Amino acid sequence: MQCASARLRHFCDYCRDNEGMRTAFRCRAYPDETQQAVLARTFGCVRVVWNMTLAARRFRWEKERKGITYAESDRALTLMKKDPDLAYLNKVSSVPLQQALRHQNAAFEAFYAKRAGYPRFKSRRSRQSATYTRSAFRMREGQLWLAKTSAPLRFVWSWSQTDLTGLNPTSVTVAKDPSGRWFVTFQVEAPDRIPLPSCGRSVGVDLGLKHFAALSTGEKIEHPRDWERHEKRLKRYQRRLARCQKSSRNRVKAKTRVARTHARIHDARRDFLHKASTNLVRQFDVIAIEDLKVSGMVRNHRIARAVSTTGWAEFRAMLEYKSQRYGRYLTTVDRWYPSSKTCSSCGYLLAALNLSTRDWQCPSCGTHHDRDINAAKNILAEGLSVTACGGDVRRAGTIQPLSPKKQEPRLVRAGIPVP
Repeated sequence: MQCASARLRHFCDYCRDNEGMRTAFRCRAYPDETQQAVLARTFGCVRVVWNMTLAARRFRWEKERKGITYAESDRALTLMKKDPDLAYLNKVSSVPLQQALRHQNAAFEAFYAKRAGYPRFKSRRSRQSATYTRSAFRMREGQLWLAKTSAPLRFVWSWSQTDLTGLNPTSVTVAKDPSGRWFVTFQVEAPDRIPLPSCGRSVGVDLGLKHFAALSTGEKIEHPRDWERHEKRLKRYQRRLARCQKSSRNRVKAKTRVARTHARIHDARRDFLHKASTNLVRQFDVIAIEDLKVSGMVRNHRIARAVSTTGWAEFRAMLEYKSQRYGRYLTTVDRWYPSSKTCSSCGYLLAALNLSTRDWQCPSCGTHHDRDINAAKNILAEGLSVTACGGDVRRAGTIQPLSPKKQEPRLVRAGIPVP
């Protein structure tokens, strides 16, 4: 641990590229009644095109074991518009319909690459969205005009540091969530990264269930306490929903109330994760975390709910794109590395350590360890030993981890397991 700063200096000698990247600005929208009718009609047409194309893909695969290309789906969309039963597809802008085909094609590419699950059918009860490219919208003096609408869409701009009048979005996505809230997302090409000044510090992060995260600096990030209050309210509303009769007006009201509570929980969780990840990126040049397999951990019914509530996967995704945007380095440590059982002072390795044991004393050097802080220190030491030779680090403009060229020897020694 003494040569962490030397490793950091050696590690930060790598060049920093300035490749462009894409960013998004999401804000609340407030369409009028006419715009809501147009957007609702567009959402329905997008849903029909998506579901019919997905059904055709599944049918062709079952019969011929062949897929459908984007060009074939585009020609099929032209035939759909000529069908008298689907004549309503001609009453909306064709751009969101074509974008739905592109999104589905990208979804299948992600599925075949094993980055996502099999695409599912869209439901009118879930989130509705429509994407417009530059040919279907225009920005004039900070006002957004969508195709098939006669008035600008009213929205609230929340980024005071970004000039709205100079915004040049490549695409705009209008969405409505189950709670009835409207959003508009602007996709913008950011030409350069925004590198933060170097602070010469590095940190190891150990994610946990008792505490959200423990840092190698000795700090612990607690779980937000307002989640429990929102979840208790959600349970009460769900019980009321279960007692309502189907197809009744009270059931519709109760369902909307449940959706709004879900939205509050989602917003509170994302707000906490954004603040925690942003603070880490601002304070440290190098961040080392464990390569946890969250999808495998949620299969354990004892900890599935706790793991899903913490949002580890979303937190890591935020760290990745923020490190890339602000010129920081994020390195991952193998999930099988015994960070909790290894003494961060002398390297002694315990044979076993129960989950209920929150602190322990090293039999070799006598150092008393907090389980989570000790794990964070070991994660940092292991992460720096890898990043010093260029391996397992996500740099700006680099998607896959870089392969190490020369592995440096570890500074700690392996202890003798306790019988």
